[in-house]
Amino acid sequence: MVTAITQGIKISVETMYQDEYSNPANEHFMFAYRITIENLSDYSIQLMRRQWFIFDSNGTEREVEGEGVVGLQPIMEPGGSHTYVSGCHLSTDMGAMSGNYLMHRMIDNTDFTVDIPEFNLIVPYRLN
Repeated sequence: MVTAITQGIKISVETMYQDEYSNPANEHFMFAYRITIENLSDYSIQLMRRQWFIFDSNGTEREVEGEGVVGLQPIMEPGGSHTYVSGCHLSTDMGAMSGNYLMHRMIDNTDFTVDIPEFNLIVPYRLN
């Protein structure tokens, strides 16, 4: 698990290779990732946007951005958390992702950015 804290917001990431949805012969490797966002601050926050940077081991880079996460813009009270699962496909058996969330602090209507730590996406047989 990879973890980072930015401005009182803790991001934890776990990854899982999705063998049943992958097709290595066609350069299609599917990964799922579970992200837990914990509000360690003293203020209520809302996740507004996400921005991802996706890297294949062949040098291909992609950027994905948009509103919320999996169709939601969750509000997290102090001490609260939000967990979701999403996925990403790569054209190689190894890669990485990183990014950031745009958060909104509700008490003073301030927006701020929270880092999503870089995490590796690796097919299990590569770890042997």
